[in-house]
Amino acid sequence: MSNDTPRYRPATLAIHGGTTRSQHGETAEALFLTSGFVYDDAAQAEATFLGTETHYQYSRFGNPTVAMFEERLAAIEGAEACRATATGMAAVAAAMLAHLKAGDRVVASRALFGSCHWIVSTLLPKFGVETVFVDGRDLAAWEQALSKPTHAVLLESPSNPCLEVVDLRAVCDLAHKAGATVMVDNVFATPLLQRPLEFGADVVIYSATKHIDGQGRCLGGAVLSSKAWIEGTLQPFIRNTGPAMSPFNAWVMLKGLETLSLRVNAMCASAATVADFLAAQRGVARVLYPARADHPQHELAMRQMTQGGTIVAFELAGGKPAAFRVLDALRLIRVSNNLGDSKSLVTHPATTTHMRIGAAERALLGITDGLVRLSVGLEDVVDLTEDLGRALIAAEIVRAAE
Repeated sequence: MSNDTPRYRPATLAIHGGTTRSQHGETAEALFLTSGFVYDDAAQAEATFLGTETHYQYSRFGNPTVAMFEERLAAIEGAEACRATATGMAAVAAAMLAHLKAGDRVVASRALFGSCHWIVSTLLPKFGVETVFVDGRDLAAWEQALSKPTHAVLLESPSNPCLEVVDLRAVCDLAHKAGATVMVDNVFATPLLQRPLEFGADVVIYSATKHIDGQGRCLGGAVLSSKAWIEGTLQPFIRNTGPAMSPFNAWVMLKGLETLSLRVNAMCASAATVADFLAAQRGVARVLYPARADHPQHELAMRQMTQGGTIVAFELAGGKPAAFRVLDALRLIRVSNNLGDSKSLVTHPATTTHMRIGAAERALLGITDGLVRLSVGLEDVVDLTEDLGRALIAAEIVRAAE
């Protein structure tokens, strides 16, 4: 869009942002399914590699379809720049590895997705990076950990799977005093429900596989930040190590962004209803959903987010056997470790997404053997609550509690 374009809202930017039309004037974004590009002559090729002329070189470095996705997501997020990656974990790894070197120090919220936790706990120390975990809910713990020079902070809010909320502004203020760059995994909130940059974050990371595609089709990731950090720190890493998003996946993600607002709003409304339904079931020990008043950090969540999100966590008395009985009794909601999909999906974190962090770490995070994570989709919410109700009865959860 040109500089004189009116300032549109996120739902409009999700449809029109970053659009670049070819000479054919197509309505839908063009899919440039090409690995490389040709030059008018050898001099243009030289100038392109010198950086004195702007021209696409190779789709590992940049591609017109991928660029449209990057520009559109940046517009929605309110970021200066974005780089897309092959997966969400590629985005996390690229952001961390591009920014850090041996001797640096990282402070991370303990409540991280399993693979993110592995990067901090296992991978970074192999390269001489000091790593420290804190309880993300505890500002005193952040203050203590950030009382010495630090190079990066990594957190997710709300967290996976227990929906812990981190005070973004307070942590960013502490981190910046320690010299740290703050990186926020914003997957659960999406760019529509929470904008970490407005609270002081420096880098925002997404698994675009989740809500952005949101229909179970493609893998993808994205990193958003200032133009200087993206071009000076991240782009050389991506260019030379190759975690690039494919043009086809970028085209699918563009189509996903067009319906993101409709899908997320509908899913949030249903998630709130499902959370209330589960909380009323006597066989459910606890329900975690940020928009509910009984969430431990409800007020903070609603200061940072516009809605409660699409994920509901709930705990069943009886541990793993009870959780498995309920999952196996569901007929509409399917068992899957994915989330943010138009189809409702349920998983048992202790034996799937967070299995490899170990029982002791799960205990610290509140991931009990009875905890279930439910990603609420676009089905009729009455069908969802009926499916959950039938499963609770079939698994003898409700009956036993009564």
